[in-house]
Amino acid sequence: MQSFNHNKRINMNNYIKTIMVAAAISCAGLSSCKKDFFNRAPEDAITLDNYYQTNEQVANSTNALYSTPWFGWNTKSGWAIGEMASGNGRSYSSDVVNFGNFSVTGDNFELTSAWNSLFTVVAQANALINNLPDKVPATVDPAIVNNALGEAHLMRALAYFHLTRLWGNVPIIENSLDYVDNYQLNTNPVPDVYKFIVNDLLFAEANCKKMMRSGSSSAQGHVSSGSASALLAKVYLYMEDYPNALLYANKVINSGEFKLYGADVNGKTFNDLFHTSDNNNEESVIALQWAANGGYGRANAMQASFAYNSQITTTGDGWGVLGPTFDLQDMYEAGDLRRKATIMLPGDHYDDINKAGGGYTLPADASSQGTHAQVKKYVVGSPADNGGIGASQSTGNNTYMMRYSDVYLIKAEALVAGAQSSTNGEALAALNKVRNRAGLGNLTVIRRFYQVPNAAYNATTNPNAPRTLTRDDILDERRREFAIEMDFWFDLTRIDGFN
Repeated sequence: MQSFNHNKRINMNNYIKTIMVAAAISCAGLSSCKKDFFNRAPEDAITLDNYYQTNEQVANSTNALYSTPWFGWNTKSGWAIGEMASGNGRSYSSDVVNFGNFSVTGDNFELTSAWNSLFTVVAQANALINNLPDKVPATVDPAIVNNALGEAHLMRALAYFHLTRLWGNVPIIENSLDYVDNYQLNTNPVPDVYKFIVNDLLFAEANCKKMMRSGSSSAQGHVSSGSASALLAKVYLYMEDYPNALLYANKVINSGEFKLYGADVNGKTFNDLFHTSDNNNEESVIALQWAANGGYGRANAMQASFAYNSQITTTGDGWGVLGPTFDLQDMYEAGDLRRKATIMLPGDHYDDINKAGGGYTLPADASSQGTHAQVKKYVVGSPADNGGIGASQSTGNNTYMMRYSDVYLIKAEALVAGAQSSTNGEALAALNKVRNRAGLGNLTVIRRFYQVPNAAYNATTNPNAPRTLTRDDILDERRREFAIEMDFWFDLTRIDGFN
């Protein structure tokens, strides 16, 4: 990560060795036996040569890419970096406190966990990319094989997108088994990593199935060609390739594949996005898929850290480890539906928690991290509140890696194209699409303390002046929209001149 670049001196070789050995062990369970008769594997054992035999087996081969390899990132590392380092969250917990005061060193466990988790995703994706073409018989539908390969390429790209934004130069590994015995390898420069990401996503876009999303269904849990297009838009934005970012954002919007909850989907609100019952909905572009009752390591463990107390979870966890900062609380305008869905304030009442008991009200003295507020986003309540799904440190709600609202904000920023401000009406309309869904009116330019006054603000006093959209307007909207979704740190580190 840009403010922690000194941590690139971390002992990379040891971490790579760990990941490659783990990958080798995993692949060993699926390897063909070449030894003599007495050392043969049982004939009913699963091997690379006998597993990928049916359409169903090949289609299911990508399931693991959506859960366990991401567990370390999702459980704590992602929000410690994305929320605490960005100023969205405060915690005094000894394992993450250093992210809030920029004193993280290379031996920090959660920093190591982020590295290991993301490279585990790479290793798992590589296993499919390298094995499927050779091991799948001709009887399997080629479209299903290509779709599985497309999913693997997308997930590898997503992992590398995180890696290079955090560490800069990182090693590009296309076959993890190549480095089991020779695990000392050089890093690749950031531009090359981005080229690698783009190539993976172009492959995914061309090979993943097309989809038109409707309702909430497990059939929509895996990524589509449109998911790859959306992530390409975001990657190009980070590359400051604004024409391509706009091209792909418009491609996704014009496809009609995705919809905004609370705007394009009747009867749904922003808060519904984070209910277990609304997993894999129309707004979900890429989401981690946690096992409904998978237990620790295979289910979502975020609620254990976020929930204020065990009265919310009823499973013995709920430690209130992350508190929304005062600065984040001040970001929400009156009437913004996202505030209550993201942040609990004392006195807030929630019908979706403790449903059988008439709901839950946050106590007046709730302030686990000294900010007089608690996290609501990704807090889903007890197993009884979720149709029997859930246990200690284990819920079944998805983790969003990208939502459709991101595409609108990418479009707005691509049209501004790196300028401090713009009067582009199409950019303003894209941003207002997100604001309107949140229950807010069209943007009124408000001078914030970190903005430099200029003629753009004539729009507030002269009704005939063109409405001006600033870069900071977009950044503010992104912060409100994606708070507690492990994204705001990346926004801050990519925008030059933010202060």
